[in-house]
Amino acid sequence: MEDIRIIELKESILADNDADADKLRSELDAKGIIYVNVMSSPGSGKTSTLLRLIEELSCRYGVGVLEADIDGDVDTRTMLDAGVPAVQLHTGGMCHLDADMSRQGLRELESQAKEQGASLDLVFLENVGNLVCPAEFDTGAHINLVILSVPEGDDKPLKYPLMFEKADVIVVNKIDAMEAFDFIPDRFKANVAKCSEDTPVFMVSAATKEGMHALAEWISDRVREKRD
Repeated sequence: MEDIRIIELKESILADNDADADKLRSELDAKGIIYVNVMSSPGSGKTSTLLRLIEELSCRYGVGVLEADIDGDVDTRTMLDAGVPAVQLHTGGMCHLDADMSRQGLRELESQAKEQGASLDLVFLENVGNLVCPAEFDTGAHINLVILSVPEGDDKPLKYPLMFEKADVIVVNKIDAMEAFDFIPDRFKANVAKCSEDTPVFMVSAATKEGMHALAEWISDRVREKRD
């Protein structure tokens, strides 16, 4: 009997995307643009956290945002209303962004900036909201930032380990609501350490701005490191 040839499609797709993501990073390096992939569950506070970060960083860098959603443009309108250059990306039902989707969005964002006579130094991608698919696809970003909100619970690194393994930095948002939920920071950090021992964790509140300056300084330090 003739041998059956089996092609692992997911592995092939991921390998092709990884190669394209490396190419995109090189393209961005040549332009001096730092790309940050922000991942989280829906409702964790990605948009509000980004707005606070951009308040801190926009005096130092030209900042833009890519908003990725299956549909809708609510977050993009929020960014534009705040004066932040933003482009909406619809994924056509896909639950993640990949490198080529990033490239398309970045091209449009750069075009907008050029028309306005502005520069882009730092671009945030607000990825599709979930803790599964976005972790599997390299977007071409230099930094993977994962946000978890206090109401989600401190056990999420145990349930979604790949997301936390991929994180370069982890942000715990809504700490102003800590007393209302069974969230223990030390227990969360211990759970994170089971996925990645060295990943920094920032405790913040986008509502009160607590912790936002320290997070912005960490990002600024990474930008300087990548440019040196």
